[in-house]
Amino acid sequence: MERVTGIGGVFQRAGEAAGLRAWYAEHLGIDLSEWGTKTFDSTPGASTTWAIFDEDTEYFGRREQAFMVNFRVADLDAMLAQLRSAGVEVIDALEESEFGRFGWAVDPEGTRFELWEPAPDG
Repeated sequence: MERVTGIGGVFQRAGEAAGLRAWYAEHLGIDLSEWGTKTFDSTPGASTTWAIFDEDTEYFGRREQAFMVNFRVADLDAMLAQLRSAGVEVIDALEESEFGRFGWAVDPEGTRFELWEPAPDG
């Protein structure tokens, strides 16, 4: 059985993303990148990213979804196949980048979550 191996990130939708990023920088000392992300190293070879997205992002699916969790997995294809075979709604799109491979599914309450298979070197 495939299992989640950790939390890769937590993503937040904001009404005024630039202002909220500045607030977190000023009050909590979290300097976010120009993409609105901050990566926190936890253990060797692992990190967790926090990000602020614009309110109109389509990345989260439903507009009223304020947060999305990114779960780390060892084998994205196997996890997505396992979810599909269990009748879970899986988004057909996949993305690949220098960071790894990404897929999405939806829990029973309609909340989209992201699955991330890190790149082999990360």
